[in-house]
Amino acid sequence: MDDVEIYLNRLALEKDIYAEIALKTNSEITDVKSLDAYLENDGLNLKFDLYVSSESVSNETIDEILDVFNKHDNIYCQIIKNEFLNLIDEEHHMLPQAKPRCLVHRDGNLHLAVHVWIVMEKDMGVYVLLQKRSDKKKIHPECYDVSAAGHVPQSEEVRISAVREVEEELGLKISEHDLDFLGFHRSGYDCGEICDNEIRAVYLYRRHIDADKLALQESEVESVCWAEIDELLAGMDDASFVNCIDREELFMIKKSIY
Repeated sequence: MDDVEIYLNRLALEKDIYAEIALKTNSEITDVKSLDAYLENDGLNLKFDLYVSSESVSNETIDEILDVFNKHDNIYCQIIKNEFLNLIDEEHHMLPQAKPRCLVHRDGNLHLAVHVWIVMEKDMGVYVLLQKRSDKKKIHPECYDVSAAGHVPQSEEVRISAVREVEEELGLKISEHDLDFLGFHRSGYDCGEICDNEIRAVYLYRRHIDADKLALQESEVESVCWAEIDELLAGMDDASFVNCIDREELFMIKKSIY
């Protein structure tokens, strides 16, 4: 049975949604009526995976499409709700089509992410706030990592994503104007289950915070701690310090501050 993966983007226009279905089914589907006829005559030998974007917005076209698929109980159809990410090219230009996050990580598509480093300057040096990743994380559980990080979903500005991730993971409300942009950094990993190929927008947050008063997101963050940046760099190769910190980003911080 052949698999057909269809992206149902709640932010897309009707014509673009049906163009996606027509492309993936190699058919001339243009509306709900022609979709209904196609499923009745040609859908029996296909397995449909319908990826629906996770935005909480109404889209009557997608609702109609799902109703038609559900009506044909003789075909195999799986509905997967997932965050959609914009794909980018090597020059950081946004590509026209968004793609489900789970498939982006399966296929290793290049996409945008944000990293926010919270720093504190003292007489004894520059300290960065590290988060210890939750043991519930699939990738790098219980490893020390950047202060806050995440992906940039479709339709969201990069700096807004950075602000949102800080609030979600650390419970810290900040302004986008308080973030200093350090630059873009290419990174990724392939662990078999996930192939993460991303361009990170790296930001610095220099305002004073009380780490003991942060409201940590339990599903993401186990704890936080401060680390002096030069001591951190010196100790990153110690096997007892389990981390997934990007050394190049620490150098970006040092270049910005000194």
